[in-house]
Amino acid sequence: MRVLISGATGFVGLHLIDFLDSSKYIIYGTSFPEHPSSSEKNIFFLDIRNEEEVFKAVEKTKPRWIFHFAAVSNVGHSWKMRKETLETNVMGTFFFFEAVRRFSPKSRILFISSSDIYGNVASGAKALKEENSFRIVSPYAFSKVSGELLSKFYNQIENLDIVIARPFPHTGPGQSPDFVCSDWARQIVQIEKGTTEPVIKVGNIKAKRDFSDVRDVVRAYFLLMKKGRKGGVYNVCSGKAVSLQEILEILLSFSSKEISVQVDTKKFRKADIAFLAGSNQNLMEDTSWKPEIPLEKTLSDLLEYWRNK
Repeated sequence: MRVLISGATGFVGLHLIDFLDSSKYIIYGTSFPEHPSSSEKNIFFLDIRNEEEVFKAVEKTKPRWIFHFAAVSNVGHSWKMRKETLETNVMGTFFFFEAVRRFSPKSRILFISSSDIYGNVASGAKALKEENSFRIVSPYAFSKVSGELLSKFYNQIENLDIVIARPFPHTGPGQSPDFVCSDWARQIVQIEKGTTEPVIKVGNIKAKRDFSDVRDVVRAYFLLMKKGRKGGVYNVCSGKAVSLQEILEILLSFSSKEISVQVDTKKFRKADIAFLAGSNQNLMEDTSWKPEIPLEKTLSDLLEYWRNK
């Protein structure tokens, strides 16, 4: 089976490639802004803001499955790069859907949205369900809501086979330090190696988030491709929220160094989300998926990734 992964050389894309059985799948992928190495077979450079190149990629590969990962995925970056965020996340998605409509209408597409579309909810509120309202609090969230609307239009009007995944925060080995868990893990390793003072700088650690391991998330995406309902929307999450302070304490417990914590207001979001937890009931019912990797192992593996790097 032919599979196309946009953003294949990103954090989640690389984990998906590791997960897929190469004897069963012919894997094609896109890379941007880095050019792929010569050893990365079937991975090609593609800026998804380029309509013509997107069309060529889909026409050439005619994939049975498309995992659409390529995006500006960092909330903080979306504030600084608003135009690029909209061009990439909205127009890039539009180009992919148009390419599929024209050249590969039998393809099944997994569109990756985000739990950020739920915005601010009261702390202690019930786990969010797919029917909850949108509360847009960042350019990134706006772009993902727009992508969902495009998905529904192309599914209902153009009859494309699109499934929407709404992942909640996820982490694990290989994640960019632009994201909080990986940022902290890298800082701890820098302290262990003596390259920086024994102080870890943090933003708002009171916020609560529903974290999953990236390897569990990739397995959910695969199962959604196999079993998800056409036009369906699925939260991908653990079902419970933990405070960022608890995550920091777990990471610090894995280090023998004495490390102090310092709040850095530069790390605060412009519009932060205080509480974020989701219901994974739909995902579990339709695919039999459930999270398998404990948070402690996820964070331990992340720390080891930075120690080895």
